[in-house]
Amino acid sequence: MKSICVYCGSNAGQDPAFLAAADRLGQVMALRGIELVYGGGRVGLMGRIADATLAAGGRVIGVIPEFLALKEIAHMELTTLHVVKSMHARKAKMVRLSEGFIAMPGGIGTMEEMFEIWTWAQLGQHRHPVGLLNVNGYYDDLVAFLDRMTGQGFLSPEHRGALVVSDRVTTLLDAFERYKAPPADVRIKTGQT
Repeated sequence: MKSICVYCGSNAGQDPAFLAAADRLGQVMALRGIELVYGGGRVGLMGRIADATLAAGGRVIGVIPEFLALKEIAHMELTTLHVVKSMHARKAKMVRLSEGFIAMPGGIGTMEEMFEIWTWAQLGQHRHPVGLLNVNGYYDDLVAFLDRMTGQGFLSPEHRGALVVSDRVTTLLDAFERYKAPPADVRIKTGQT
């Protein structure tokens, strides 16, 4: 795996473990030669993972829309910084640059990005792993809800199983290396049968 897109908060959150996880993920990715692709900001968990990756000798590609770059939150010390026209262009560019996707703790933007890229996998638009770095149980309630969604028949067990969840950086990255996408013949069911 050459590159992973990491979605995470533009804030640091309340738990110091979130910053420590950003440091750890950035360091391990750099040590494994995995390029970080992310939203291009210098603040919050976004800035922290970029700095940690760079400090460990890794490569960091940022993708930021003009309106955010103009607010002076762009990280100007990255390996490469792409400034694009819109949020839609940002997400499309990040997808093209990435071979896997991880959501760290974050807010609604992180959730929107993770759910969209996971949906694209379900629809067969890519075959790359999508995962949650579940720092200190941050995503426990979400994982329980996804399991309920599966139990109620709104999400197939194959697609639920395609979302990799771990509280450990190395375990998550190892699972990404072994990842096999669900078979292409797993269909999305419509209506009642």
